[in-house]
Amino acid sequence: MSTDERTPARTGIFRTKSVEQSIRDTEEPEHALKKSLSAWDLTVFGVGVIIGTGIFVLTGKVAKENAGPATSLAFVVAGIVCALAALCYAEFASTVPVAGSAYTFAYASIGELPAWIIGWDLVLEFALGTAVVAVGWSGYVQSLMDNIGWHLPLVLQGPDVTGGTFDILAFLLVLVLTGVLVLGMQLSARITSIVVAIKVVVVLIVIVAGLFFVVGDNYKPFIPPASAPPGGGSDWTQPLIQLISGYAPTNFGVMGIFTAASVVFFAFIGFDVVATAAEETKLPQRDMPRGILGSLLICTFLYVAVALVVTGMQHYSELSVNAPLADAFKAVGHPFYAGVISFGAAIGLTTVCLILLLGQTRVFFAMSRDGLLPRFFSITHPRFKTPYRPTILLGVIIAIVAGFTSINELATLVNIGTLFAFVVVAAGVIVLRRTRPDLPRAFRTPWVPFLPILSIAASLWLMLNLPGETWFRFAVWMVIGFFVYFLYGRRHSRLNTEAP
Repeated sequence: MSTDERTPARTGIFRTKSVEQSIRDTEEPEHALKKSLSAWDLTVFGVGVIIGTGIFVLTGKVAKENAGPATSLAFVVAGIVCALAALCYAEFASTVPVAGSAYTFAYASIGELPAWIIGWDLVLEFALGTAVVAVGWSGYVQSLMDNIGWHLPLVLQGPDVTGGTFDILAFLLVLVLTGVLVLGMQLSARITSIVVAIKVVVVLIVIVAGLFFVVGDNYKPFIPPASAPPGGGSDWTQPLIQLISGYAPTNFGVMGIFTAASVVFFAFIGFDVVATAAEETKLPQRDMPRGILGSLLICTFLYVAVALVVTGMQHYSELSVNAPLADAFKAVGHPFYAGVISFGAAIGLTTVCLILLLGQTRVFFAMSRDGLLPRFFSITHPRFKTPYRPTILLGVIIAIVAGFTSINELATLVNIGTLFAFVVVAAGVIVLRRTRPDLPRAFRTPWVPFLPILSIAASLWLMLNLPGETWFRFAVWMVIGFFVYFLYGRRHSRLNTEAP
């Protein structure tokens, strides 16, 4: 056994866990996950989590407020930023096929403290994302129930409704999905495949049916003249880059496309969750790159097509902000399609919750197996071979949060968390190429270090376009994470307790 395999490359808070050791840890019987996923399953997971509230809601908001018909170009820009990160993720996921995604990749390349930071970040990102989407799902379902005359008691409709207290539907959804994840990944994959098929059909209906109602004049001008965004000022709701430099992002015009891209980026969040399932994939070296890049390519194509159709059906200045796809069909006299879209959105958000919850439990499981969190949580179920302990714990906590949470600006924390993960993974590719050039890599990110550097720059640019208050909340969560690491994780880390 070589020195690289036996001992960490560095000591202290920047000690790294070798790729060989990470893979050996997956072979311990009581800490092993069942391998049951194929490239198709991974692609379905990716499409299932990417197509969600972003495409059903953000298209109208961004077209009306930021980019007009050029919203389709904003989706292209956001897709390119994600593609740069996806190429880095694909190399890591095929080289280090271990649960944990960006956390595991950082541990193998940059060091323990950076790995802890990104793991702590991902726990927040996936938990918050799951709760927010569950509340959004509840809203769609309640709307459909109202259409057929069924009404929940006011107190159980959630805090977003005047007089409401607890969102029973969001609470129950998370609990049911927790049970599905405990029972096994294969069951999760089958349910996801069915639901994703319904969701993709709904998106295709929007594209195909909407083509018959496109009016060429609605595309004029395709890139509306630039204008200053409303509000202005220097309060914490403004983008951080404006608070630092005084630069004010532009609505419409060419720069408005980039401003819009920082918003519609939310619609792409989720492809990185595919990487958290690397350890449960039958042939990760071959299938992980296919799943990550395939799902991203499919969704980018669908997003651009939807944006073009919707802005062609209705002038961008008249688009609805809350339900642009459904309301566009209502505007042209076809409420039936509007109902189909609402149904598809409600069904589709189920898979978003499922896969975000999946991603969080796998990151938590990986951190526990490394000793940075109590090892109690890294014991897998003797029959189902799933990390049932963290799944149940986190599922119950998120269900309660979803029941009492009102959707607000906290959703932007999901954006900043994901972009931060992109930065760490891209940096990790550069570092691991230099420190372990001998590693077998089934997929190699092209043009290293130039492409990863471009990925870092693009992610940082979108981060700078997020509000200052989002950065503040993110910083508070990170400070809490530092305390947890230095009080518990550093001393209990397996690299510390089992060091020769």
